[in-house]
Amino acid sequence: MENLFRLVDNDQDFFSRRCIWVNGPVIVGAGPSGLATAACLREQGVPFMVLERADCIASLWQRRTYDRLKLHLPKQFCQLPNLPFPQDFPEYPSKKQFIDYLESYARKFNINPKFNECVQSCRYDETSGLWRVKTVATCGSNRTEFEYICRWLVVATGENAECVMPEIEGLGEFKGEIIHAADYKSGENFKGKKVLVVGCGNSGMELSLDLCNYNASPSMVCRSSVHVLPREIFGKSTFELACLMMQWLPLWLVDKLLLIFAWLVLGNIEKYGLKRPSQGPLQLKNTKGKTPVLDIGTLEKIRSGDIKVVPAIKRLSNDSAELVNGENLEVDAVVLATGYRSNVPSWLQEGEFFSKNGFPKSPFPNGWKGNSGLYAVGFTRRGLSGASSDAMKIAQDIGEVWKQETKQKKQRTTACHRRCISQF
Repeated sequence: MENLFRLVDNDQDFFSRRCIWVNGPVIVGAGPSGLATAACLREQGVPFMVLERADCIASLWQRRTYDRLKLHLPKQFCQLPNLPFPQDFPEYPSKKQFIDYLESYARKFNINPKFNECVQSCRYDETSGLWRVKTVATCGSNRTEFEYICRWLVVATGENAECVMPEIEGLGEFKGEIIHAADYKSGENFKGKKVLVVGCGNSGMELSLDLCNYNASPSMVCRSSVHVLPREIFGKSTFELACLMMQWLPLWLVDKLLLIFAWLVLGNIEKYGLKRPSQGPLQLKNTKGKTPVLDIGTLEKIRSGDIKVVPAIKRLSNDSAELVNGENLEVDAVVLATGYRSNVPSWLQEGEFFSKNGFPKSPFPNGWKGNSGLYAVGFTRRGLSGASSDAMKIAQDIGEVWKQETKQKKQRTTACHRRCISQF
């Protein structure tokens, strides 16, 4: 409370805004990472506030994913702390099943985010030793500014907060439909159309397959190298197999074995225009954050010619795309499966913990805690299991301080009460 008085004394505009003191951490983001942190804090008995710019939890899953999406990894690697998936869920839950799971998770741990509240800026006040989180809350046409004052700040906006829009010459001249993968739902609206899918990651591969299944003619741009692995090897999840091998073997050897297994199951994919990187799949994931593609049927369509793999785009025109190899493609629509990025630098005024790309400077497993009560969750490049791991660490770290200070406060209150009684 003394720190709060210092804040008021040094801020003439303090009472002109709607200021709210949060008796615990503020969590920015109500996706799986934010929910996991909130649930772990609840288990520790620590109060919190969750701020979410969208009107629902897990807005990436609910608003910006395609209908056919399923979890790429088995469910045991994707569950959040303290609540397993229902037993009747399949090994790879669907988008709807995962959203249902997250909503039940929020209900179980009584997590009630403040929705439609977008963080505009956030900075640490050296004078008071507190974080100042400024937001704009929207309700219809009404906009209200708030400022939350807190001791701890948890950044849970994650790796996929903003769409990456590529710079392609002639993009503005193209007359057909152009959408980002975030706005793609299914191939139903593209039946009979020639669609150029820009990107060959998991999204690009799955959207191309979905378009093919709806009788569209997709061409997938693969301008860089990519690792494609089977989702399962000899009946076991490739990810699970890699985790088992990592317990006994060095990373470079696990990478070698994965590539051998992939060649045995998938064959030589380079003859289809899919060039493998020089680094192994796990090494590339650890150093560059580039996730290997887990094939769920796209390669079969590439082999049959239903999906065409093409090199980088040189430029777009009214109704065609000129490729770097000189080939011209007739195109009716373009889907940009060019990924997402962190938006942390746009609102967090801090330069020690986070780098310019919006990720913690310290790599996993040390990128969860900064200075002055700053934490990050969901930036490990290790999916939901990495987020869950960081959420538990953050809650335990804050919980230890909270319990110790709460205990001391109770002791002081009890001592004061006894002195008062003795005076009468």
